[in-house]
Amino acid sequence: MEKLLEYLPFLIPLFVVQLGLMIASLVHIFRHNKYKMGNRPLWVAVCLLVNIIGPVLYFVIGRSDE
Repeated sequence: MEKLLEYLPFLIPLFVVQLGLMIASLVHIFRHNKYKMGNRPLWVAVCLLVNIIGPVLYFVIGRSDE
């Protein structure tokens, strides 16, 4: 338990960043119909299942320029 408390100052901001990226990417996915690569179900799964990297991948390679 003491080890967990030791890591909390690092884990809380990491969790907040992860949650923010995931929410931003999911909102963008559901508001837009065009993607550079893939389709909506693929990007929703990637954003939900691949922590932090999934939403970043969506914004880098999946999001359309529109």
